[in-house]
Amino acid sequence: MPINPELQGRVYEKTPSYLVGREKIREFSRAVFSTSPLNFDVEAARAAGYADVVAPPTFAIVLQELTLQQLIGDEDAGIELSHVVHGDQRFSSTRPIVAGDELTATMTIASVKTLGGNAMITSESRIEDLEGNHVVTSISTLVVRGDA
Repeated sequence: MPINPELQGRVYEKTPSYLVGREKIREFSRAVFSTSPLNFDVEAARAAGYADVVAPPTFAIVLQELTLQQLIGDEDAGIELSHVVHGDQRFSSTRPIVAGDELTATMTIASVKTLGGNAMITSESRIEDLEGNHVVTSISTLVVRGDA
């Protein structure tokens, strides 16, 4: 089944809230080889003006993954997971994510393009706090091979 070009502009349902945990930040920080004390030490983070430990900028992928599950699970999309390659990832932040944040994400399909038999789907996941304030937008491009 080819990728549905009518995905472009589609807005998916806001994800359930995600409570950012201190240990999750520490685990993620170790996984990305961070050495910043802000990612591990509460006192260092507070001394720098944060309420708790600070997540590395790429931690937003944890929330974006919840929105990408919606896209991959959308039967109308025409995506076969075994043919998906991650093509690009970008982040645009208003402020860092810190332990104790309660966040939601809403994904919009920014573009659907066909190139050489493959499809490129660019999605933007807007991550907000519970008051609706922007925290970060995570932009991802998936390449779906057309060799099914």
